Amino acid sequence: MKLEVKQAGEGAPLVYLHGFADVHAASLDWLPFHQALAKSFRFIAPAHPACAGSEEDETIENIDDMAFRYIELLDELGLERINLAGACFGGWIAAELAVRHPERIQKLALIGASGLFIPGKPIGDLFWEIQSENMTQYRGLRRLMFSREDSPPALAMFPDGRAAIDVELSRYKAMRFCSRVGFSPPYFYNRKLEQRLTRYKGPALLLWGEDDHMVPIEHARAYQAGLKGSKLTMLPGCGHSPHVEQPAKTASALKDFFDA
Repeated sequence: MKLEVKQAGEGAPLVYLHGFADVHAASLDWLPFHQALAKSFRFIAPAHPACAGSEEDETIENIDDMAFRYIELLDELGLERINLAGACFGGWIAAELAVRHPERIQKLALIGASGLFIPGKPIGDLFWEIQSENMTQYRGLRRLMFSREDSPPALAMFPDGRAAIDVELSRYKAMRFCSRVGFSPPYFYNRKLEQRLTRYKGPALLLWGEDDHMVPIEHARAYQAGLKGSKLTMLPGCGHSPHVEQPAKTASALKDFFDA
């Protein structure tokens, strides 16, 4: 199976697993956040199966299959031990990799990561909100992904009306991938993950927008409790996409963490 892997910059390798409001999904190219990190690291961003230029993998049925595919990719790239970051469902995959193969992860950073089941605090319904209102409006999707539905970053990434064909196709591919690992049930979580978090004992950084409408703050607290010694940083004025809403601040937090 072929995976598209975008790389930029030089230095220590930093593997980044994307989410939806991100490269390989709602964006066709690097965003300022990615470009900022590429100034300090060899920034490596694979596209999940079926996303962007990656082939669809019919054998993937759950998150365990996905984690196995990424270990194979690390082997193919000759990356024995890495710094790993992930956003949204990419953060979920990053957490699953860390608990299965902690010896391969030097440091772990999760940005608004899904993956946990927290009673009474469900993850927002991305599959519902991706459907436009009245065939033209994406207010619900913007609210799910950002602090404010009318903020400039939200409107720039998900404007009302039809997007360019290539952007629409990229979004569709990302949702096809999501449907394999996070649609029916469980929905964007693995009930076993919370108990397995203690397997990863390395440094971990949790970055969460204070107004995350997709993955509530209680999920961040659960990750913090399970990942012993992890640090939780809340980002004011951000929702589920701090890497888009405040790219410089988010990239700086990651750089400081991985450089320390």
